[in-house]
Amino acid sequence: MKKDIALHRTKITNDLMHYIYDNIDSQINLDTLSQDFHLSKFHMHRIFKQEFDSNIYETIVSIRLQKASNLLITNKNSTISKISSICGYSSQTSFIRAFGARFGMSPKKWRKGGYMEYSNQIINDVPKGLTSDIQYNKLSPVIKKMPSFELYYIRHHGYDESIKKCWQQIQALVLSEEIEDYTQIAIYHDNPIITPLKECNYVACFKVEDKTKLSTIKLPSFEVHAGVYAEFSAQGYHDDILKLVQQIYHEWLPTSGFETTNKPPYAIYEQNNFLNEKGFFSLKYYVPIILV
Repeated sequence: MKKDIALHRTKITNDLMHYIYDNIDSQINLDTLSQDFHLSKFHMHRIFKQEFDSNIYETIVSIRLQKASNLLITNKNSTISKISSICGYSSQTSFIRAFGARFGMSPKKWRKGGYMEYSNQIINDVPKGLTSDIQYNKLSPVIKKMPSFELYYIRHHGYDESIKKCWQQIQALVLSEEIEDYTQIAIYHDNPIITPLKECNYVACFKVEDKTKLSTIKLPSFEVHAGVYAEFSAQGYHDDILKLVQQIYHEWLPTSGFETTNKPPYAIYEQNNFLNEKGFFSLKYYVPIILV
């Protein structure tokens, strides 16, 4: 019984988090949210705090600012006012005030290059980020229309090697359920080169091809929306993914003629660095794009 209650609570909080990410561009009313999830506001706040060690309001503000900090870098043709609106702020003044409190500089200063020092510090704090000499500057993406698909997932707070536990749990599940045809996919809700790694929300997911197996899977699920993406094929070891993301967001996107959206990018693994002894990855990284 206790296990069932815990699973139900985890599903609710995961669904709440997914709703927040999916609707971060709009005003999220907590009264309406509690009604939609058939919960009292007190209970909704309590179980969310227990699961994520952060209250719902703080989480919404943090996600809005993380999304905005990314769009300020990549979407050169969008005004600060437009970006604040895209990220759910009704007032540019309140956005500028909140951004300064979070990043220690104005959106204007951040956009003019302040983000580079902030980003480099995150990478330099990762030991392997300093020693790796891999370069991704010659990568050329393929532009694709990607379909929608359903994913089963385990959410992980923080971007570090403990993510391995999530992938091991998924591996144990698919083996015990004898699921042979599945795809490993990682959702990057937060940009790990401008969000402190301990604050990143990483989602380990898998997509099942055999629909007859769906009834046996006891994990939460959500749908990734269809859209146009830039597909980057890359290989590396562990934290090299940070340099890949930095190359895409700091170098390729600002000069590509495209802009990104506040929908999350994702990686489809061919080889998963969290599941092999060498820590090697081979993947395709998908960035949502729109034509300027």
